[in-house]
Amino acid sequence: MDRRDFLKTSLAAGVALSLPAGLDPFLQNLGAAEAADLAVASGKSPAAVTRAAIDALGGMKKFVSRGDIVVVKPNIGWDRTPEFAATTNPEVVAALVRLSLEAGAKRVKILDYPVNDARRCYRQSGILDAATAAGAEVVYPDSRKFRDMKIGGGTIKSWPMYTEVVEADRIINVPIAKTHGTSTLTLGMKNWMGVMGGWRGRIHQRIHESLVDVSLFLKPSLVVLDAVRILTDNGPQGGDLADVKRLDTVIAGADQVAVDAYGATLFGIKGADIGFIRLGHEAGLGTMDLARLRMKKVQA
Repeated sequence: MDRRDFLKTSLAAGVALSLPAGLDPFLQNLGAAEAADLAVASGKSPAAVTRAAIDALGGMKKFVSRGDIVVVKPNIGWDRTPEFAATTNPEVVAALVRLSLEAGAKRVKILDYPVNDARRCYRQSGILDAATAAGAEVVYPDSRKFRDMKIGGGTIKSWPMYTEVVEADRIINVPIAKTHGTSTLTLGMKNWMGVMGGWRGRIHQRIHESLVDVSLFLKPSLVVLDAVRILTDNGPQGGDLADVKRLDTVIAGADQVAVDAYGATLFGIKGADIGFIRLGHEAGLGTMDLARLRMKKVQA
């Protein structure tokens, strides 16, 4: 059974495309004053859901300090409108901008290195208008701002990286949950490809190992996984509304591996079934063992 057949079989069996009931025992009933390691928030308003998820972690001041320059890194890789679930929900992005500024950030930058034309992607995704209205500085990719940096990984020794991301005081990684033909899923660790220059096609030759190398180099303060809509097939670009499922959910945490491991369950897959999640766990980047985390489920 190939990846696509596996996903479709899982969906047909009803184990995917809904919040996984099987994980409910792991969603501990934490006290209101106790911050979670991983927050799963649901509700009809993406902005309210995002705020609720961050509050469950202890609030944005836990991750952003006064005077910080913050980069919020969504997925804006494709010339798609939000309903196609190929790019991060603009309301989720805007909420994170507002929360960062409320926490005292000096500047909040939004940037990505899209596959399609950047100006069309930024506009079509809704992120340009939403982020600007929230007070962010929207940055278009500039080839002069990529600098070869020592990654020091087992697969990637060095790579041109976007300097504004590496030099930021805080990085908030904001991927969208969707399928991918090579890596099976696109989640947080895969989203780092949007700050890499050079010929990114080479990454796909050993994609799982490469994603772990980059994830060890780029350490976000916070990962916020957009599952307001998820793309269940024909990712990462999509283009057919039949492949989109609305979950009205946001998952947040500081552990890159844990957030991605929970994201995998939305597709009926265990974190250990995804190469970059399993390898990230083994490399000590984070944990895919959700039962070991203090998890909190909230309704916004």
